[in-house]
Amino acid sequence: MDIKDLLNPEGTNGEQKKESPLKSLETDLKFYNESLKEVAVEIMTEGISAYPIFVAHQHEVRLGEVILDKNDLNTDWSIHASTMEEFAEKGLILPDKQEKFLKQYKDPYAYMCVFVIVPEGANFVFFPYQ
Repeated sequence: MDIKDLLNPEGTNGEQKKESPLKSLETDLKFYNESLKEVAVEIMTEGISAYPIFVAHQHEVRLGEVILDKNDLNTDWSIHASTMEEFAEKGLILPDKQEKFLKQYKDPYAYMCVFVIVPEGANFVFFPYQ
């Protein structure tokens, strides 16, 4: 899923909904772009994982390691670094879904894999590095 799929401003009958908070996520991901790519490459080159995942949230989350804190950086979203292996270990990617996840996982040198957590739920998006 691409982030644009989550940013649809149209309501069910064509009426305009209020702007999605995910618009601010897109802004923050562009701002964090260089740092996130460096972390992803480090995770891969150090052999930690071939599948880095960034966790984007606006509340407290106990998943991965904090790398960019919204309070320190005066942004809307905090980002944690994690891996597919941690998601599997914590039961967020079930064993029977791992193969499907890996097939959908995009080139980690071109796209950041972001697990976006919002009050309505959570989903993976692949956002291109700038």
